[in-house]
Amino acid sequence: MANTYSQIYIQIVFAVKGRENLIRESFRDELEKYICGIVTGKNQKALAIYCMPDHTHLLISVKPTISISDLVRDIKANSSGLINDRRFVKNKFHWQEGFGAFSYSKSHLDNVTKYILSQPDHQ
Repeated sequence: MANTYSQIYIQIVFAVKGRENLIRESFRDELEKYICGIVTGKNQKALAIYCMPDHTHLLISVKPTISISDLVRDIKANSSGLINDRRFVKNKFHWQEGFGAFSYSKSHLDNVTKYILSQPDHQ
């Protein structure tokens, strides 16, 4: 999109099916890097991520060339594929249907990033 400028920041939250505690510390870092790679591969920018045992928080800068629903669908499909292919969990892994998406102004990014990265403190 020539001459298009956007400043769209979205926090996406999605859960493990049944809110089960399936994301273990042993593979959390690899999963987070993989999800960020999916975001980058879709020409978007991951700003912060934290995968809790039963849900994931992701802050991204989104260009207007992609729908959030399509991006989340791809993130969930591909990341569950990684978890299943690598057999990180005993049974078949699924993300829960749906997600939350919350927009923020640039002035709130530091606070949202701190919130996401401090998820273990919120338990």
